[in-house]
Order: sequence, then C-alpha cells, then structure tokens
Amino acid sequence: AYNTTHNLIFATKQGIIKKTSLAAYSHPRAVGVNAIIIREDDEVIGVRLTDGNAQVIMANKNGRAIRFPEDKVRTMGRMSTGVRGMTLDGDSDEVVGMITMTGAEGETVMVVSEKGYGKRSDIEDYRITNRGGKGVKTIQITEKTGKLIAIKNVNDDNDLMIINQSGVALRLAVSSIRVMGRATQGVKLIDLEKRGDTIASVCKVDSEPIE
Repeated sequence: AYNTTHNLIFATKQGIIKKTSLAAYSHPRAVGVNAIIIREDDEVIGVRLTDGNAQVIMANKNGRAIRFPEDKVRTMGRMSTGVRGMTLDGDSDEVVGMITMTGAEGETVMVVSEKGYGKRSDIEDYRITNRGGKGVKTIQITEKTGKLIAIKNVNDDNDLMIINQSGVALRLAVSSIRVMGRATQGVKLIDLEKRGDTIASVCKVDSEPIE
C-alpha cells in the first residue's frame, strides 16, 4: 500500500513542480526510468518523498518562499513536465531549494545566504497561498547577506554542514540558532575569512551526542 499512498515531488530551478505516485516507479529498470521531462534550460534541484499530506515550500535566490499543500499539485505520470510551483523574478532568478513539511513538533524552516547569514522561522510564518505565485519574503537580502543559497527543514536534533567555495567545512548545531520572524536579515552563522569567498552548499545531518 506504501506505493499507492506515497508520492515523489520534484522541483526544478525554473520553478516547476511535479508530483508522481510512488507506484509509477515500482518496476525499475537497470538503466533507470524517466521521472520528469525537463526543458533544456532547466534542471531538477530537489526530490522529496511525501505521504500525501505534506506542505511544500520552495525558495528563490532573491529571498522569497512560497508555501502550498501538496494536494494543490495534481498527480501526473512519469512522462510529463509538471506545473508552475513558483513564479521567478526574471531570467537571473532561480529556485534554490524545496522542502516538504508534515507539521512534526519542533520542525522549523532554515534558510542560509551565500555570505554566511541564516535564520530559522516557524512554518506558520509562511501563509498558505496558491502554487504558482511569487511567495513572501523569507530573509532580507542585502549586499551584506548575498543571495539565498539553501532552504532546509530542521529541528534541534540536527546540525548544519556548511561548505565554502574555498573548501572549508563547518558544522553548526541547529539548536544554537534561535527561531525568529520571517522578514528579518537573520544572524551571521559563519565568518567568511577569505575575501570573495561564499557558501557553496549546506546539508543537514543528525547531531552527534556530546562525548
């Protein structure tokens, strides 16, 4: 029954979202199967497994995010392109990430910018809208913060691994970052020591117990 109750949700850089029943992948081939038809100038930036009741949040480079229930995206077959999930701010803009949240206790929305700023907010700070819109401000983007680079759903039992373009990796306890309102600039998570350095990627890991 798991196959028929669960979905795979795909998001692309250009703001397209697509939902497919997990059952569509129940007969895998060694060479793989087509999961989504992608336009030439686009690419998949995230895939999440959901149970049919998740809230989807997509965020763009300019610091905005859009939230909608997954049931606002109809289920499609593997050989389709999907529908508009988020409207971008023109050619240079792109979606940097997509998360799906189930309302688990303590789960918050974490965003990180390229120059080391970040913040945690409650999901309720993001009002539910129709998919396809421009969304709301998730972090104040300035010269100091740089563009948004990542969005993750986190709780106090997670750490963030932050990897810089210069090759430095830093591990940070999510519990050390307080939850604050959505439209603020956030706090400085890391000091970029090299001039011109930016954050390359962010991933979420489970906290290590203190020795």
